[in-house]
Amino acid sequence: MSDQPTVVFFPEGAYGPTNNCIGIGQVLQERGIRVVFILEESFAGTLEARGFEERLMRLGPAPEVEEAPGQFWKDFIAATSPEFRKPTIEQLATFIEPTMRALVEGAMYVDDRLREIIEELDPDLVVEDNVCTFPALLSHARKWARIVSCNPAELPDLLVPPAFSGYSSHDQTPWSDFRAEADRLLGPLWQEANAFSEARGAGPLPAGQFIHTSPDLNLYIYPDEVDYQRAQPLDPTWHRIETCIREERGEVDAPTQILSGDGKLIYLSLGSLGSADTALMQRLCDALANTPHRYIVSMGPQHDEIELRHNQWGAEYLPQPILMPLCDLVITHGGNNTTTECLHHGKPMVLLPLFWDQYDNAQRMHDVGLGRRLPTYGWTPADLHNAIEEMLNDTDAQTRLAAISKRVQANPGRVLAADLIERAARA
Repeated sequence: MSDQPTVVFFPEGAYGPTNNCIGIGQVLQERGIRVVFILEESFAGTLEARGFEERLMRLGPAPEVEEAPGQFWKDFIAATSPEFRKPTIEQLATFIEPTMRALVEGAMYVDDRLREIIEELDPDLVVEDNVCTFPALLSHARKWARIVSCNPAELPDLLVPPAFSGYSSHDQTPWSDFRAEADRLLGPLWQEANAFSEARGAGPLPAGQFIHTSPDLNLYIYPDEVDYQRAQPLDPTWHRIETCIREERGEVDAPTQILSGDGKLIYLSLGSLGSADTALMQRLCDALANTPHRYIVSMGPQHDEIELRHNQWGAEYLPQPILMPLCDLVITHGGNNTTTECLHHGKPMVLLPLFWDQYDNAQRMHDVGLGRRLPTYGWTPADLHNAIEEMLNDTDAQTRLAAISKRVQANPGRVLAADLIERAARA
């Protein structure tokens, strides 16, 4: 009988957290450790294809038609996308509260199923990457660890801008109003989540927060050079793992005139959810056609509704870890995965945030001078062209990005995370 521990990963049902956990799981699996993923049914088979075991669950009743991976959140984002044009303080009522409510209700729905899975596997450690507590992990797992794969503003502090605000660290003037509005709108939901957590044996939630901190191990993903200063240091269970890049094998099947030619090579991705805004994607492609550069475009699930121009090539899904090292600049929504991948590979950014912590990442990169944030729906082609040229020609940013890249690649975060997780699982 093997003396190797069993580690279970439970990422949120989206590509970003899942890919981070894949990167860490690859390292653990290479060490002979049993790795199991708890996934939404729509992801069935995607992790088995990478050699991992799967256990499936649902966060709500089954639909009448077959779902694509992460379809619940794709549909949710599509239905609420008009809210992304509002100031972030107004989105608290129309997007953040409904999103958190959907997450909390999903945790309530799935708790019995999670208990079944944990009792069956009896893992040495469960690693979750979510933004709300799933009580079964605390009440039924021997030990559990937490990964924060969102912007670290999710860990509140007086010197850190409020999460989801997209406010600058250089101007605290609007912070108090945002926090007060967040408390007013999210307070009743927090009471519901707290009551459920206590009733299901997970104990009370931290005041105003929707997820517990693990007593054993907590990880977050953000390079030191761009992290926030804090009035209160995080406790010793917290570890910064800088970046977390999964391994991808293969080659880029792009045309020769895209991979080599005049101008710079630029990667455009608004993420698996953001790319569903096909009107925005088309406007970007049209504007970028009038530049001297070449573009690789991650087109997303509605790729057949986007028309690429003469200097562009793309596909529904692209192997981002393979592509990014080839590019000179990235136009991104500011998701935490893509932002930290840009830093890992030393790539400057132009950022067009759409929702959640994307605003926080976009503003942080703007504040530290490693990217340019544009108003996602208010930019002009001239604004976009100027931002691209500014970042391509910013030698100070290029030098600092190269230094960050060299440092984090010398000590890969996924290996550090695997070391910490293995140690916790064996303790």
